[in-house]
Formats: sequence, structure tokens, C-alpha cells
Amino acid sequence: MSIITLTTDFGIKDFNVSIFKGLLNIELDNPKIIDISHEISPFNIIEGAYVIKNAYRNFPRGSIHIVDIDSEKTPEQTHLVVEMDQHFFICADNGITSLISNNIKPSKIIEININNNISISSIETFVKVASHIYRGGHLNLIGSEIFNIKELIDLKTVVKSKNELLCNVVYIDNYGNVITNITKSFFEKFSMSRSFTINARNIKFNKIYNSYSDAINFDKEKKYREEDGKKIALFNSSGFLELSIYKSNPKTSGGANTLFGLNYGDTISIVFVD
Repeated sequence: MSIITLTTDFGIKDFNVSIFKGLLNIELDNPKIIDISHEISPFNIIEGAYVIKNAYRNFPRGSIHIVDIDSEKTPEQTHLVVEMDQHFFICADNGITSLISNNIKPSKIIEININNNISISSIETFVKVASHIYRGGHLNLIGSEIFNIKELIDLKTVVKSKNELLCNVVYIDNYGNVITNITKSFFEKFSMSRSFTINARNIKFNKIYNSYSDAINFDKEKKYREEDGKKIALFNSSGFLELSIYKSNPKTSGGANTLFGLNYGDTISIVFVD
């Protein structure tokens, strides 16, 4: 049995997510539906791609991933099924699949034509397509195979000089932690064990910790520790450089993004010393 995942920019206040699940249950007998996220910032396909590419690999092969982010069908934007890495991605032709993976090429791309009326919502179309795949239907029955789709150039780490890297903010998580597009492997290869300074606007970091707890000296009594508000740089579980504040609460004291003054796309420099 396949798994159907949902990733949207709908939020959880409105009823759109429940429509997705209701229609899927009408089409299918007790389908297995898992939410990846419905809190993607509106129309932010860069953020959505970061979430999906770090989540989908943890699902079984053959899983069906509905991605409804900036997905309205227009005369300039069609709907697709992209079979890639033995998973199925149902989305708009807005470039998001090119951001999900730069290295893995699609094995098949189908332009969906079961609903040519642009007034029909993406939810209805995506439910029909996901249900068809879930039941084992052939992809060619829902549209025509194509070979070119919209591609976006992901934000790349820039080598400014032999001593400086430039990276960008690509995601801000629920805690306000700032995630960049520089990977641990790239950083370590470039740094060659040199000392460095990470410059995030007016905030500087000179050390990368292995974990949040690694930044805290638990040998000291709690009252003497530097904990709340401590600035931490580390590589997160997905292997990307993250800037955070220890146990910050974005709703009260603020998160790293607001306290550091960082937002999506902002540039962070890393200067190395020979």
C-alpha cells in the first residue's frame, strides 16, 4: 500500500487541508495520509523544496507526495506528476521539483490533462491523480509525457575568494532557527581546518558546535551556565549550517531570525583565516 503525503502553504486555520483528506477518503478506502507540513510560507517554493527534499527520503519507495504550493493552474502554469527517485511528486510546473533535487533526474514527467478547466482547484486535480496512482493506475492515462519542465536555479554557496564563502538563508524553522544553504561537507572541504568567523549581519560566530547541548557546559552549576540566549552555530540533522539561540521562543523572547535580523534569501559571509 502506498503512502500519500501532503505539503502545502494552506496553514491550519482554514479548511483546505480537511478538503484534501475528505476527498482522498471518498476516492480511496482508508488511505494512509501523512502531513509533512502545512506551514510553508505563502507561495514560498524555496522553503517548500527544503522541507520536502529533507522529508521524502524517509518514506518508502513508491510514496505519493502532493505538493500544493503556489499551484493554481493558469494559461502559463500546468500541473505535473514527476516520478523521481522512485517517488511520485504531484505539483505545479513552478520549478519546485528542480529545487527538491539538483542531482536526481526525473524518470518520467507527465503533464496532467484530466481537468483542462482552469477553474477546477488544484486540490480536486491532485486528489484525482494521487488516487489513480495509489490504485496502481498507469501514469499515461492522466496526461501526456513531456521532457522539459520549469527549472529554477537554487541559491548556491558562492566562493568569493580563497578565504571567504557567501551563503544564504533558505529556511526558518518553528523555533526561529536560521538554516543556510551551506552543507557540512562543503564547509569542511573549503575550510581545511582553518579558523573562521561567520558574519550574520552584526552577529559573529567563531565556533560550530556538534549539537545544542554541546554548547552548554554541564560541568557548571545551572545558575552559572551560559544557557538562555546563547548564540549557537551548528550543522543540523540534514547537514546544513544553522544559526540559533539556545531554547529561544519566537513567541516571547524572539528567535534567531528576528534577533539576528535575518530573513529568507539574506546573505551570510564566512571568512577564513590562513
